[in-house]
Amino acid sequence: MIAEIKFKNMFSFRDETVFSFEADKSKNMASYHVVELSPDVKLLKVAIVYGANASGKSNIIKVCDFIKSFITHTPLNKAEQISVVPFLLDKMTPSQVSEFSISFYIANKAKINRYVYSVSLDRSHVAKESLVYYPSQQPATLFERTTEDNVSSIKFGQKVKGSTSVKEEITLKCLPNMSVFAAYMQVNTNITELEAVLHYLTERIMPAVTPTASLNDYAKKAVKEEAARTYILRYLQEADFNISNISPKEQETQKGMVNYTMFQHKVSASSGAMDYYEFPELFESDGTMRTFGLAAHIQKIMEKNAFLAIDEVEMSLHPKLIEYIIERFLKESEQAQLLLTTHYDGLLGEEDLLRKDNIWFTEKTAEGVSELYPLTDFKGLNRISSLQKAYKFGKFGAIPNL
Repeated sequence: MIAEIKFKNMFSFRDETVFSFEADKSKNMASYHVVELSPDVKLLKVAIVYGANASGKSNIIKVCDFIKSFITHTPLNKAEQISVVPFLLDKMTPSQVSEFSISFYIANKAKINRYVYSVSLDRSHVAKESLVYYPSQQPATLFERTTEDNVSSIKFGQKVKGSTSVKEEITLKCLPNMSVFAAYMQVNTNITELEAVLHYLTERIMPAVTPTASLNDYAKKAVKEEAARTYILRYLQEADFNISNISPKEQETQKGMVNYTMFQHKVSASSGAMDYYEFPELFESDGTMRTFGLAAHIQKIMEKNAFLAIDEVEMSLHPKLIEYIIERFLKESEQAQLLLTTHYDGLLGEEDLLRKDNIWFTEKTAEGVSELYPLTDFKGLNRISSLQKAYKFGKFGAIPNL
């Protein structure tokens, strides 16, 4: 599970910014909000970010996606530029390095270990890269990478098993504009200490869901599995109570096999009997199809205990459906995590759905700098009768200046 993401000089975030899934000491709804990995490690399943348009909410999602893509991307050559975007509304920051780190926990047999992966880079090269873990209170280095004269140098820790020749080959393949993990993936070897981390970062951090992303292809594959189909159907029945079944179909075309989904609708006939009609996805509403795609993604992260970021979760969804999605996820998930951005302030009025440490805000300064801060930074929250009204009246900032 992810504990913390830290970043600096990325997109609209100029200064060091920390986003955390660590739970506070509140016992409120802890049974389904908080995962206790150990007596001193308690992490949240859900985080929700509010903010005005262009305040930086979506850029938090972009940071998450960049971390995932950078880890595995293999450039064609060492001249290829890294796709990092520094803060551009400043004369100094475009020429400075961008930084990020992600702190997370992985179960190793009966033990839970904390790992921290950190990178400092610009468009042309990775200046520093490291991976440490905590077998005890003290950290142990798995690898530490630097770049000098456009040549990578990697020092592996004592805990990393592997021959000298293998480690040298990883170093040789590590171009200045790629990650150590991407270089490791080019070598015919298996280093246990790296495999666990690589698997987590690539398989348990899902690609983000954006408002413009097409979710249908993913969902079409998911419904071929009975368990996933049953799970997704329950979501669809909340979005459209007439939907009684969904079924995957295949059709041979000149361009090859095409997958599509048929949606069965149940309606009452004038005779009092029930009639059933099947329609392809083309005839379904945007809300139904959005729910179809989101349900498939959420089912997958619950199955894999993975992390998923969703930008503007309210897109094409009724507010009650948003609440249903969050409530069901909280009650049915084990160690999966959701990061949501939204404008729907009605969630702040649902006192039996969210905790105060679930809520974050983004705001942009006069310098064009995005700032991220948690609701728990504010004093006297227990004296506020309605968080929703307090937010609307600007108590927490993160609203448009109209």
